[in-house]
Amino acid sequence: MNSIIDNIGIIIGITLMYSAPLIYTSLGGVLSENAGVVNIGLEGMMTIGAFVGASVGFYTLNPWFAFIAAGLAGGILALLHAIATIHFTADQVVSGIAINFIGPGMAVFLSRIFFEGAAMTKPIPLDHKIPRHLNGILPKDTFWDYAFNQYDTVYLAFIMVLLVWFLLYKTKLGLRIRSVGEHPKAADTLGIDVYRIKYIAVILSGIFAGFGGAAMSIAVVANYRVTLISGQGLYSFGSYDIWQMETSRSHVGLSAIWCSSRISSISRWY
Repeated sequence: MNSIIDNIGIIIGITLMYSAPLIYTSLGGVLSENAGVVNIGLEGMMTIGAFVGASVGFYTLNPWFAFIAAGLAGGILALLHAIATIHFTADQVVSGIAINFIGPGMAVFLSRIFFEGAAMTKPIPLDHKIPRHLNGILPKDTFWDYAFNQYDTVYLAFIMVLLVWFLLYKTKLGLRIRSVGEHPKAADTLGIDVYRIKYIAVILSGIFAGFGGAAMSIAVVANYRVTLISGQGLYSFGSYDIWQMETSRSHVGLSAIWCSSRISSISRWY
């Protein structure tokens, strides 16, 4: 009986750990699409965030500084998407696909420059990854330890879900983001700077995607490599699109995706 409960705890724990990067990225997609801009380039932004997070983490040995730097890197790439789609009215899907090529390409190019020609970063010392503040507090080798002894980025992801929900539905900025996405001409007649609101939302989407990449490269693992992201940005895009751009539903959808995949993995052990 205990082994079954422990296995359930392992499933929950792995689901939480691997869904956290997708939650960050999905929140970015929610913000962008609520402002009327489809951000299919989340994959590329997540990739450059993963690289920058691992690189800054390796050189500074400060995981939180690396986490913030990863968000900024994703935001810079999102700015390119914003300029192309908002200022030059380029096709949003085409621009997003281009970002998905630029992000991994830049990551490999910069990796070869900063890491002696290698296509992957050097590993961050385990003591300088994102910390686990519940480690040692929960009873060792129990359901609670397996399920909830998580990196801080997991709990921060849950907090971000609440913050983004509050931003979109309880603040003036959130109302403007949604009005710009639903009726931009009507918003413009009310004196709302449509371009500025869209830029803010798209850049924020890139920052969140960068956080998602860093949650992989400096928490789940300890370095960046070419295969690290491998479609996870597209998982995020699919989740918020299917669940109609709502933060809480996107979170549930991502957790369901990863829970099913972890159950499949664990079932192979038996």
